[in-house]
Amino acid sequence: MSSIIFDAKAAVASAIPEPPLSALAHIPGTDGWPFVGNTLQYVVDPKGVVERFAAKYGTVYRSRVFGGRSISLLGPEANEFVLMDQARLFSSTHGWGRILESLFPRGLLLLDFDEHRLHRKALSVAFKSGPMKSYLENLNRGIASGIDGWLKTSPDLRFYPAIKQMTLDLAAVSFLGEEIGPDVQAVKSALTEMVAAIVAVVRRPFPGTQMYRGVKGRKFIVDYFGRQISSRRAGDGDDIFTQLCKATTDNGALLTPQEVIDHMSFLMMAAHDTLASSLSSFVYFLMVNPDWQENLREEHEALGLAAGEPLPYDLLDKLSLTEMAFEESLRLIPPAPSILRCAVRETEFAGFRIPAGARVNIDLLYTHRMPDVWPQPEKFDPLRFTDQAKRARHKYAFAPFGGGAHMCLGTHFAHMQAKCFIHHLLTRAKILPAPEYRPEWKYWPIPQPRDGLQVRLRSMS
Repeated sequence: MSSIIFDAKAAVASAIPEPPLSALAHIPGTDGWPFVGNTLQYVVDPKGVVERFAAKYGTVYRSRVFGGRSISLLGPEANEFVLMDQARLFSSTHGWGRILESLFPRGLLLLDFDEHRLHRKALSVAFKSGPMKSYLENLNRGIASGIDGWLKTSPDLRFYPAIKQMTLDLAAVSFLGEEIGPDVQAVKSALTEMVAAIVAVVRRPFPGTQMYRGVKGRKFIVDYFGRQISSRRAGDGDDIFTQLCKATTDNGALLTPQEVIDHMSFLMMAAHDTLASSLSSFVYFLMVNPDWQENLREEHEALGLAAGEPLPYDLLDKLSLTEMAFEESLRLIPPAPSILRCAVRETEFAGFRIPAGARVNIDLLYTHRMPDVWPQPEKFDPLRFTDQAKRARHKYAFAPFGGGAHMCLGTHFAHMQAKCFIHHLLTRAKILPAPEYRPEWKYWPIPQPRDGLQVRLRSMS
């Protein structure tokens, strides 16, 4: 086993060359158009292109996206094979590097094996129950205030831009503390540019391009966080930034300033962008399924809290229907539709040889809607997530937060925010759709409704 670990670490430490087409010729698929390959197809319609390729080539196929070839592995068994990865076959560093390295380098997702384990353990201190209770206090205040503003000024609203602004504000407070200072708007703008650059077609920061704006945003974030690390280490704040500044590795050493900066920028991106997506789909499915909206409202009202009253941390576990409904919305529209890896050694799956250096992709959007796993897959049915129903399914049929060593560190944080948001929304308002309204969803890189999601809120007071 020690030799396996050593070989994997050695492979990740240096660049892993991509295999030539001849090494992938036995895998069915296509290189797509000259120069751009299948990239534009994936960006425009990732759900449709995966479904078409799976129907044509099967659940193991190759394509060419973002300048390189990739092997897609589809289905619960593929998810388990790649995510559990007990033999350390797959590098997240090199899987995501082509897309994220210029913007969010050395974030937790871009670390592998023992290094990832050490950093994950250090960062986990920020997500223990004590800090989480403090974050919930801020969430209650920010969400209640935001919803109050919506009801007073814009009850008919485009939900996605509104919730994206709210989650960015909430992330700023939870991650940076309430005394953020005058640079908060610049921080939010920089993160927005960095996220937008993730799927930029031009991958070099030429002036005037989205990648240029993203890299410029990255430079601002590095400077902003770097200037504060010393004072945060000397302070007693309970925000995530301060927690990370004081986090230590197994040998008691503090994370370096650059490590703190890299982890902060990545976590802030993940915390607000994926949450805005998840809450948008959650609200949409409650809007078009009024019976389930009422079921959840009754569950929250049964807590005995007045409208606008904070949701206590010790009542989160009593919201089982809300949890199931949130997970069903994540099934239908996962916030990370696909997960990328790179094979550090040759391996095999489903009878196909996967050479070292091959980029591997698992597609959650596809797996979450497989009819043989999910009967009537397009139907919104939270009862799929009762304990009995979950035990009857493959463990990796549902993986919106990944799995294995790279299981999202903020999973419980995301669930807490979703429950808090829905608590304040459903105890204050009804969510109504416009007649015959069905939004179109843009799925890549993080799902969002193309028209912003038209929502009508009607106060119950």
